[in-house]
Amino acid sequence: MASSLENRLDMLAHEIKKIKKEAILQRLKKTAATVHASRRWKTLGSKISRKWDNISATEEIARQRDKNL
Repeated sequence: MASSLENRLDMLAHEIKKIKKEAILQRLKKTAATVHASRRWKTLGSKISRKWDNISATEEIARQRDKNL
């Protein structure tokens, strides 16, 4: 009887370890995706800043508003 309970307990402990491992892997994937998206935004921001030729964001917005008037 005791060995049956021990086996069931061992199986449960093994399942819990598998679930924890899967949760950690999912968290790492989510973090990697977030980091990748952040890097893409920074790269895009740098490209836009280079195209503006040292124009501040405020000046660019003012120019675009003047065009619409």
